[in-house]
Amino acid sequence: MSLEAGTKARLQVAREKSPFGYFLTDGDRDVLLHYSETVGKIQQGEHIEVFLFHDTEDRLAATMKEPLIRLGETQLLEVVDIHQRFGVFLDMGIGRNLLLPFRDLPELKELRPEVGDKVFVTLGHDKQGRMLARLAGERELAPKAFPAPSSWKNQWVEARVYKPLQDATFVLIDGGVLGFGAIGMIHSSERTGLLRLGQTVKARVVFVREDGRVNLSTRQPKHVGRDEDSEAILNVMRERPNGAMPYSDQTPADIILNRFKISKGAFKRALGKLMKEGLVYQKENWTYLKPEALEQLQAEEAARAAETTGAAEQGPESAT
Repeated sequence: MSLEAGTKARLQVAREKSPFGYFLTDGDRDVLLHYSETVGKIQQGEHIEVFLFHDTEDRLAATMKEPLIRLGETQLLEVVDIHQRFGVFLDMGIGRNLLLPFRDLPELKELRPEVGDKVFVTLGHDKQGRMLARLAGERELAPKAFPAPSSWKNQWVEARVYKPLQDATFVLIDGGVLGFGAIGMIHSSERTGLLRLGQTVKARVVFVREDGRVNLSTRQPKHVGRDEDSEAILNVMRERPNGAMPYSDQTPADIILNRFKISKGAFKRALGKLMKEGLVYQKENWTYLKPEALEQLQAEEAARAAETTGAAEQGPESAT
């Protein structure tokens, strides 16, 4: 019998060695079952099923605890620790955490997972035969995924990032009772910022492709987003000197995305709404609040401030 980390084996309890635990054998090789890795009572001579791994001293050891992943499997595991030199450590349900090395993680630090995030990984070996996590990609996830139904269009879904890029984010949509999940993509113009590996995100299904994959957006539909975006633009202009900002519908898309976290198309729609309402005008690639609009906004802000101050001075007793 070949004993290798990441697999299960049925071994005989050969002897107990205090204060360490029990030595198990397949007849040729012994492995240690630490006391901390036992479940229930054990008797010498009986055969038990164990999961094999390397302990902190790189010795092949055994556990009776049920692992969350086995050799060759793809599973979703939680990040429980981050090591600045080696990578991130994942909870795999036994007394030893599983390393996902930095070489499998994005180079950009903002795209790397945080403690509490969950990542899709496969379990493999390093050159010494020790367990090592590998980031699961489309090759591992696609066979498990199902095609999204056309009824998902315009619905909001929850998804988890499995491949974060600067120009696009690839996610696996929660499948619920339907199964493992469906594969989706969020283009950079359809998100408000970078999304890191393992992060969960709520997104709207924009388009269901013929192959069952979907295009997603973290933004509201255009008619809703336009109102939110126009309010955000007004907030920026309200804080600018004389209500003027050096942005217009001629400003390059990358500058708009960096400053307002929206696409140029969304910016132009919001700006058009404000112009139609007579609140702003453009001149020489600048956008200005009309004097009467600026006065109105300043008056509304002063009224809100006065209301807040009055409520604070009255205190909670005024409510009784």
